[in-house]
Amino acid sequence: MVESKKRVGLFVTCLVDLIRPSVGFAAAKLIEDAGFMVEVPRQTCCGQPAFNSGDRATARALAEQVIAAFEGFDYVVAPSGSCGGQLKIHYPELFRDDPDWLARADAFAAKTYELVSFLVDVAGVTHVDATFEGTATYHDACSGLRELGVRVQPRRLLGTVQGLTMKEMADSEVCCGFGGTFATKYPDISATIVAKKAANVVATGADMVIAGDLGCLMNMAGKLSRDGKTIEVRHVAEVLAGMSDLPAIGAPPRERTP
Repeated sequence: MVESKKRVGLFVTCLVDLIRPSVGFAAAKLIEDAGFMVEVPRQTCCGQPAFNSGDRATARALAEQVIAAFEGFDYVVAPSGSCGGQLKIHYPELFRDDPDWLARADAFAAKTYELVSFLVDVAGVTHVDATFEGTATYHDACSGLRELGVRVQPRRLLGTVQGLTMKEMADSEVCCGFGGTFATKYPDISATIVAKKAANVVATGADMVIAGDLGCLMNMAGKLSRDGKTIEVRHVAEVLAGMSDLPAIGAPPRERTP
């Protein structure tokens, strides 16, 4: 009897769905290549903006929808440390006063992973079939690093991309200034932080900056573009999936050949 593949529910995230769907397709490819079945159930926002703004009622309502949508899967995977942290770390916090929902939230959190952490720590992936000729530097997004312990995993897999040379930037673990609603509430502070991050990226001399959170990538891409820099900005999933032929984040679409 052939053993059926374990089912992974892909939590796409709002930014990926609306801004960069190719990240979702790359994530699905990587998970399938690792031997799992990928499904994308109907889903909504993880609730992090409401949670960070103190609106626990809305955050909890959204969490209930997400938990219910993904309960039938063996694993839940998100191509974002930020959303992943909300799902895995903060969902149980929302239900401390409700034993029934707390049990469901704990079970949900226990099977939830950030994408690259899932590939390395759960699926045991040790290499990828991808090529990128050039140099890159990696930005450690705050939630993925501090809440989920994602640091070694992306570097390990990026080290197997043919032709790619990794260069560490100074303060790779320091915030890029996005921080979700932080960037809109404190734009001047955010601009100062991303200016330092962009300078560190440029100082490496790398052709590309990579990260696992689309919000961080959009923020860095915007600053680098405003500074007239041509450094490519890409999500780690796209690079690992061999989709580096796509226009970089923040770059204008390529003209199609008639």
